[in-house]
Amino acid sequence: WKRLPDDSSRVYRLQTDEGERIIGRKVSAAWVASTLAVGKPTLSPEEAFAILAEGKTVLALAEKLELRRVRVMNDHRIELCGFTSSMRDRLRAYGLFSEMIAYQLRMFVPIDISGIAVLASLLETWPLERIIMRETA
Repeated sequence: WKRLPDDSSRVYRLQTDEGERIIGRKVSAAWVASTLAVGKPTLSPEEAFAILAEGKTVLALAEKLELRRVRVMNDHRIELCGFTSSMRDRLRAYGLFSEMIAYQLRMFVPIDISGIAVLASLLETWPLERIIMRETA
């Protein structure tokens, strides 16, 4: 494959060694996983962490839980939404931390390297059901 010159950073023109030309766009790993998945998509904890940190996707888990990147106090965080009060102790045991913000308890995945292990525990207990592309990141 040879990449042909291109003025746009979004459109790519490729040419095979046989001369066949292909025009396409660069897509995220989340889009590929959701498009190619027959049934429920699968992501490794590392892939899930990377696409959540990017901020362009929401991961919908079992029992109506959602993981998404949010901005809290000028920092990007990965928030778990939709949890119930009966889940709180288990989520803390997995490594999530909580904060009271505007009189509401919110739970977050650590954004350091330990976040991958936390996501592994979450995805094992509440499997990934679908990947939602966000309109604005």
